[in-house]
Amino acid sequence: MTKFSDLNLNPKVLKAVEEAGYTSPTPIQQGAIPPALAGRDVLGIAQTGTGKTAGFVLPMLSLLARGRARARMPRSLVLCPTRELAAQVAENFDAYSKHLKLTKALLIGGVSFKEQDKLIDKGVDVLIATPGRLLDHFERGKLLLTGVQIMVVDEADRMLDMGFIPDIERIFSLTPFTRQTLFFSATMAPEIERVTNTFLSSPERIEVARQATASETIEQGVVMFKGSRRDREASEKRKVLRMMIDAEGDKCTNAIVFCNRKIDVDTVAKSLKTHGYDAAPIHGDLEQSQRTRTLDGFRAGDLRILVASDVAARGLDVPAVSHVFNYDVPSHPEDYVHRIGRTGRAGRDGKAMMICSPKDEKNMLAIEALIQRAIPRLENPLGTPPESTDQIGEETDASKPRRSRSRKVTANPPKPADTTPTDVQASTAAPTSPEAGIVQQTESDAPRDVVTETPAQPDVHDHVEQSHDNRAGRSRGRGGRGRSGNGNGNGDKVVGMGDHMPSFIALSFEERRTG
Repeated sequence: MTKFSDLNLNPKVLKAVEEAGYTSPTPIQQGAIPPALAGRDVLGIAQTGTGKTAGFVLPMLSLLARGRARARMPRSLVLCPTRELAAQVAENFDAYSKHLKLTKALLIGGVSFKEQDKLIDKGVDVLIATPGRLLDHFERGKLLLTGVQIMVVDEADRMLDMGFIPDIERIFSLTPFTRQTLFFSATMAPEIERVTNTFLSSPERIEVARQATASETIEQGVVMFKGSRRDREASEKRKVLRMMIDAEGDKCTNAIVFCNRKIDVDTVAKSLKTHGYDAAPIHGDLEQSQRTRTLDGFRAGDLRILVASDVAARGLDVPAVSHVFNYDVPSHPEDYVHRIGRTGRAGRDGKAMMICSPKDEKNMLAIEALIQRAIPRLENPLGTPPESTDQIGEETDASKPRRSRSRKVTANPPKPADTTPTDVQASTAAPTSPEAGIVQQTESDAPRDVVTETPAQPDVHDHVEQSHDNRAGRSRGRGGRGRSGNGNGNGDKVVGMGDHMPSFIALSFEERRTG
């Protein structure tokens, strides 16, 4: 079995590794360290939690042990997608370089430019930065990248997700062509493949696991959840999460709960705290000082549950996370692999559980296709909602189409007693089809939604007035138009003004103009 002592590391670096309690390298470290020490470009592909950080930190420190940095010209550069990951890489450099006289600077957002400028002006051997803050310093004229000998891109697939690839390409163009490049990623999307083909020179490719696979030490499961009603779904989903945490009992020593949206991170964290759980949120909208305190408390064991967005999904090394709960199904299948990779690290056992709503089933199937295995279904702690409850939920659903307010017309309405002369019946009978007109409703004992005919009235004028009074409001309620072709809304023939025509209408145009 290979040991760190067999990898030709600098003796002072090897001493720090042994003091940290490590004797044998992981597969990615064993594959990446020798070619990196030989000065070759390295393309490392491995699932999260396999020790990629030490895979580039240890050879970098060994190569930088000799030499001296100049002001504003760092000798090496490490690019990380998030502030937390950059801070973690800086901690690794501190741990493994304690016997070396090397300097470092950490350039991340949320920290004063002034303090960072002071470190750069003194000259640093290792510069660890996020792409945005690095370019800010460069554009302000405070930083030169022409002295970079070794450049590292960590979590490149996360860089792609966050839209940093154009920044990465620009930073590559600012560094010397003769630099050594160490490029690490968990997956190799076509865009990342293009970047490596452009900026890496005959790299040594180390792929220690199938792309986008979950560790075999992680027990996975998913709860298929459906809310009883639309207005109760969110609260019931949070209750399912609490019941899942409670079901694990003492086995759940600490856990990370992942949500897709920042607003849900705050809501879930507040809900857990309200119900007596030791929980705190972490996402990109929080102040950097608060994010740092929360993460430090979780690492130290002072905080049991960390509710996080995907800002904490990549690369964060908290060795003893016992559980990961996916409150939301991630929209990108690769994010699932990185989320659950926060548990089961360094050969430890871990457990990852997910809550899947009906609207998320498509994304879950994509995850199963990516990891090439079915995620075991777990029993819903709330049980299956009864059918009647589902029907109630459907009735209260705001998206359900409203019932038509128009009245039904029977195909063959009941006929009244034959008490009216036949010729009157024929002349005043109302049409029976909706296309012909609206039938007058009576105060009979017929059902509410069924409209029946009335016997024709002997006086035509009374009939017209009654029809107009009974239906005027209803016609205006539907926009003032009836369903008959004559446009008067009552389905009867148009009746003139008779003897009540105003006198001015009878005047000719000339008489009205001159009068």
